[in-house]
Amino acid sequence: MLFRRRKPDSFYDKVRTLVWPRRSFSRSWQYISKRVLRLTASPHSIAAGVAAGVFASCTPFLGFHIIMATVICYLIRGNIIAAAIGTMFANPLTLPFLWGGTLELGRFMLYGTFSYEGPPLHLGHLLAHGSFASIWDPWLKPMAVGSIPIGLAVALGFYFVTRIATNAFRKQRRKRLAERARRRAASADGLDVHMAPS
Repeated sequence: MLFRRRKPDSFYDKVRTLVWPRRSFSRSWQYISKRVLRLTASPHSIAAGVAAGVFASCTPFLGFHIIMATVICYLIRGNIIAAAIGTMFANPLTLPFLWGGTLELGRFMLYGTFSYEGPPLHLGHLLAHGSFASIWDPWLKPMAVGSIPIGLAVALGFYFVTRIATNAFRKQRRKRLAERARRRAASADGLDVHMAPS
């Protein structure tokens, strides 16, 4: 293969790259933000797409985030590519905080308390030997309910930040293109003056 590594990554390197980027978080963040800002759509569409992806990534339904984001995008006229990028909000660094926050808030919204009243739960045992119903009530239902207000708050924040950043990026880009066109026209005029017969 043309671009294959000489020495393939070990299992440890693959896991480390999944949790910690090969370069740095700031460089990865710059790359992702540039990808979003350079999309050819209206600022509302891009911001709505990112917000839809962020909202979907706050839910506990791993594996369905892009599908949920696509449906939400269709309803609010968002950009689907921006939504797919927005689902990257759910990553190994943010998921523990999202899951903990949505679980606690959901328990409070459903039962009026932050503490779980019932037999002790062991998630590994429930996943191995339990049914979907045994996981739904103590874990997924509170997380799904708690993810709605948290997801809405985070998605609204991302919507406004993305829309402002998209407008600013496009304004700067128009200024750069106008300056480049002005310099090109000035150099073309200077060239015409030098080439004109005396």
